[in-house]
Amino acid sequence: MQPSLDQLLTAVVLLDDQLRIRSMNAAAEAILDGSLRRFQLQPFFSLFHFSSLDPLVIQHALHDEQSVSDSDVTLILHDGQRITIEFIAQPLRQADGSLSILLELRQIDQIRRINQESNQQQQLHAAQSMVRGLAHEIKNPLGGLRGAAQLLASELADPSLKLPDPSLKEYTDLIIHQADRLSLLVDRLLGSHELPKRQLGNIHALLEHVIDVARLGVGPSIDWVRDYDPSLPELNMAAEQMEQVLLNLVMNACDALLESHTKQPQITVRTRIALQQTIHGKRYRHCAIVTVQDNGPGIPDHIRDTLFYPMVSGRAGGTGLGLSIAQNLVHQHGGKIEVRSEPGHTEFNVYLPYSDTICHTPGQITERSLS
Repeated sequence: MQPSLDQLLTAVVLLDDQLRIRSMNAAAEAILDGSLRRFQLQPFFSLFHFSSLDPLVIQHALHDEQSVSDSDVTLILHDGQRITIEFIAQPLRQADGSLSILLELRQIDQIRRINQESNQQQQLHAAQSMVRGLAHEIKNPLGGLRGAAQLLASELADPSLKLPDPSLKEYTDLIIHQADRLSLLVDRLLGSHELPKRQLGNIHALLEHVIDVARLGVGPSIDWVRDYDPSLPELNMAAEQMEQVLLNLVMNACDALLESHTKQPQITVRTRIALQQTIHGKRYRHCAIVTVQDNGPGIPDHIRDTLFYPMVSGRAGGTGLGLSIAQNLVHQHGGKIEVRSEPGHTEFNVYLPYSDTICHTPGQITERSLS
């Protein structure tokens, strides 16, 4: 049977009654990043630094001789590689009467990324439609309110009138100021359909500025870790808008750590280069990945699937606008935001493609702007 098992795309692992590895096919070796010769007779769960699958689930399935399955299992290998799988565990009675268990594993990371990207696209379009409708309903009365306040202010400024109270002009000024502030907020929600002219810029210099701003706001209570790839080429970006994106992600991480009173709070800011990435159906040879990672409590389950909708926030005092605006700005750069969250580890990965890249020598990338 072994040659036919090795032809399967589904990973197959055979465990004995002590959950030690007896056999595996080629697909399992690829997922688990090791050979059968290396892993044979090792406890299956010793291969992982972390597993969201409880070994007791497999043991109970073996004891009860009933199959179990799960469509969302996170495994972290000892080298730090994180994989997401779905599995089926099927007990088997051997010829000698002993029990073993057959695991069928299928890696679903790529499928989940595509689904997450599709969901975020739907959220973005739904949010834009909703906000545009709300903006129309809000800005019309705001314009009338501001106009009425200006007329009242001009009447109060008439020198022929004896004003009963000089503070009345302060009230009209306050009305005009607040109307302008609300109008600006609506404009920020709508966002521009086009970014300002992009320029080549150093993403690390931008990140350093963002960290400095955040540290001034939260003080020395948070430990900052910088993990930069110095070979990262300059990005063609709208720097002010990208600063708004990264500052929002960093401040969200700070708020999560401080509000949860996390012990030894830490934020890691990481940059990497990724090859051959598909974003919104378009293939890019090179992408920059900026990661903002914290060791806080994680994103609450009840908002995880609607995180990028406006007015959705995990904080009592949050407006729920920051991530929606950030997603829109990253989308305008042709990129995307991916989220991974569990207790003790939350990371936002911002993918920013190089519009057109040419490889001159290994490890060297030069960007040719298309704008």
